[in-house]
Amino acid sequence: MKEVIILPERCMGCRSCEVACAVSHSKSRNLFSALGEETAPKKRIYVEYMPALGAAVPITCRHCDDAPCVSVCPAKALSMDEDTGTVNHNIERCVDCWKCSMVCTRFSSLYQLILVSGCWTSSMSSNREIINRWTEEDTSRRCDLCEGRELPACVEACPTHALVFMEIKRQQGTNAFSFS
Repeated sequence: MKEVIILPERCMGCRSCEVACAVSHSKSRNLFSALGEETAPKKRIYVEYMPALGAAVPITCRHCDDAPCVSVCPAKALSMDEDTGTVNHNIERCVDCWKCSMVCTRFSSLYQLILVSGCWTSSMSSNREIINRWTEEDTSRRCDLCEGRELPACVEACPTHALVFMEIKRQQGTNAFSFS
């Protein structure tokens, strides 16, 4: 399965990925029209600046193979698509318990980095920004890899190629992986 790979050393914190994500999830799919939409489009990727590291780090769902968020969801709002390998989110079923955010493996590795660097931002303390709570219905929104597009909008918009969409091979029984 292809994943969005984050190369934080290339990120300059321009937030082009955030804008592209919001526009691609707008009704019009057009930047200027999206600005006037009644319900403002929501991004599903977040750029956090970590002063201790002197770097910006884009954060988004990585659609894990084992996806612990799916197994802990009491409402079965999260499911794994066997064909695409993506973790899908049914907003109507979500009960806002945020267990998915608590077990997210993307955040746990980021958390270790934060402990080492001594950097913690207020937005990370609430819901890890991997699953977004900022919706009118107050239900979570998460990355869908821009379903229906060949390349996710955030990857396409990144001017420094800090986001790359490629096939990942995970080594069984370890956290190691290789790119293909």
